[in-house]
Amino acid sequence: MGGLGSISWRSLIPGTDIGLAVGVLLLLSLLIIPLPTAILDMGLSLSITLSALVLMVSLFLERPVEFTSFPTLLLLTTLFRLSLEIATTRLILSHGSEGAYAAGHVVAAFGGFLMGGDVVIGAIVFCILLAVNFMVITKGSGRIAEVAARFFLDAMPGKQMAIDAELSSGAINDRAARQKRKELEEESTFYGAMDGAAKFVRGDAIAAIIITVINIIGGLAIGVLRHGMPLSEAASTFTTLTVGDGLVSQIPALLVSTAAGIVVTKGGTDGSADVTLVRQLAGNPKPMAMAAVLATLFALMPGLPAFPFLTIAALAGAGAWWRRKTPIKSSDGDITETAPQQPASAPISEVLKLDLLRLELGFGLLPLTSGENSQLTEQIKALRRTIATEMGFVTPPIRIQDNILLPSEKYIIKLKEIEIGSGEAKPGKLLAMSPSGGIPPLPGDKTTEPAFGLPAVWIDPSVKGRATVLKCTVVDPASVIVTHLSELVRQNLPDLLTYVATQSLLDELPREQQKLVNDLIPSQVTLSTVQRVLQSLLAERVSIRDLPTILESIQEGNGMGLRGVQNLANHVRIRLSRQICHGLEGANGYIPMITLSPDWESEFLTHIAGQGEERRLAMPPLLLNQFVAKLRETFNTVSTNGEMPVIVVSSPVRDAMRSIVERVRPSVPVLSQAEIYPRARIKTIATIT
Repeated sequence: MGGLGSISWRSLIPGTDIGLAVGVLLLLSLLIIPLPTAILDMGLSLSITLSALVLMVSLFLERPVEFTSFPTLLLLTTLFRLSLEIATTRLILSHGSEGAYAAGHVVAAFGGFLMGGDVVIGAIVFCILLAVNFMVITKGSGRIAEVAARFFLDAMPGKQMAIDAELSSGAINDRAARQKRKELEEESTFYGAMDGAAKFVRGDAIAAIIITVINIIGGLAIGVLRHGMPLSEAASTFTTLTVGDGLVSQIPALLVSTAAGIVVTKGGTDGSADVTLVRQLAGNPKPMAMAAVLATLFALMPGLPAFPFLTIAALAGAGAWWRRKTPIKSSDGDITETAPQQPASAPISEVLKLDLLRLELGFGLLPLTSGENSQLTEQIKALRRTIATEMGFVTPPIRIQDNILLPSEKYIIKLKEIEIGSGEAKPGKLLAMSPSGGIPPLPGDKTTEPAFGLPAVWIDPSVKGRATVLKCTVVDPASVIVTHLSELVRQNLPDLLTYVATQSLLDELPREQQKLVNDLIPSQVTLSTVQRVLQSLLAERVSIRDLPTILESIQEGNGMGLRGVQNLANHVRIRLSRQICHGLEGANGYIPMITLSPDWESEFLTHIAGQGEERRLAMPPLLLNQFVAKLRETFNTVSTNGEMPVIVVSSPVRDAMRSIVERVRPSVPVLSQAEIYPRARIKTIATIT
């Protein structure tokens, strides 16, 4: 019971959810429940102090979004002041005839001491405060909040596109992009809320005017008609209390209005208000020197007091001299100079950094990456997402960079800053390819599709309808570049799976899989071994998305005494047979296979030399050339039937066969007989004899 009691009491502490709810209910109850003067004095004192605190917090803000609770706080403080005004009004009208302390000591002090005992002066000061708060500060800050919200919301699409472009180009990573999007969302919500919160301040000023008029008229009527007071005495008593109450409410309102104005006007500045003002007003000695000269001229004019202007001139002149000797430091610690500075050169270490993937564009292709035609960056983002889904790891960001040395319509794709492919794209035109593989009979510039080397034609968009009738494949320039990039990335996936990327893959496994990782690495195999096994799978375009099964297979193969990366990779492939076979099924639901004749199987087994990782094919060149010729002939025969074949051989021969096929037709998979999933449908469509 003691524990439950302590928890319940802690939940009522200010700053907790229940404490805030109780506080709001108390505020609303003040609108109905009469308050004694002692509690009212405490509430008025709290209102003034809280308003001063809000003003101080707003002065020392670095950025407006650091005070995201300000709109809510503005509503609560406004409601608090209105509740106190209603409570004060109730006491003034019911007990105003009893004397100056009828509404408490705080109201009496403002009505007596601050008014100087003169009701007319107090009323004039009160009216001036109302005018300043309502006409100047509230109206101005409300207008600034409205314009800031409108401009910020209009600029949001451009800012989001800029973040997406930085992410696609590799300038920032996924985590930084998420953080930037979160900050952008917070800023949009804050400025939108400030636009509405400014109406609270304006409504508070209007309510103060109405309450004051009601207090004066009602007080006079109650004093004269109910208590039989003379008109002058009733006017003096009730007006003094009403003006005192108005001053007590308007001073906190003025402080909060000023805080709101400071917050909404900080949108374009960095650092707190004190640092910003000093840096911008006193950062340059020339304006201060001119101000000193101007103050001296005012001091010499007849009729003006010389002492104040000469004092100000001396202070401004001394400040200008001191600032010239000691330049002010900016917020980031750099000295602020009046002369333009040369941009600092990048650290030498930046030169050593390599971009894993880079797309360099000629000048004519830059419009594909910006503005409304930024389909290239969008398609690159989609490409990275697709590869991550298919292959099981996120490729590094692709940096997009302009290269003025390239021809206008040329692009180059680089891996670790070494060119792996290039091509041409023509903005404003479309690339048409015939399904039969020949050159489409269309007017345009004949070319070769860069990804697969197919004959194609660059046509005008007006010819697209004709190309569609001919059943040609028509793609835009951005799609041509991204298709080429996709094919090159898939061919070089092993080089993109770095040691760091492998560690990241293991770290991102679910919590329940971390025990497997800890048991396997480094006690059984090293992280480098796991990396090389994964690279071996990616080299043959086997997805590593099922990473737990791969790790279990490596652990199992290590327990079976398998040594060497290739032996472990082959064992993993057997465990992934269902996944591999599912991906190789054709449109007809079966795997089309090309097999070796027993004679060729025997030749391969005879000419494989070495053990373990040292196993190599040592077939005589004449015999090897004979086999390659038959292999090409079989491929050509099968391709005319529209089949996408798979070569199936015995397990000892698979690695040697893969080394040959990789040079003849890299896209053709090679499977061992052990990798055929038992339930997979297979069909032999050719045999190499």
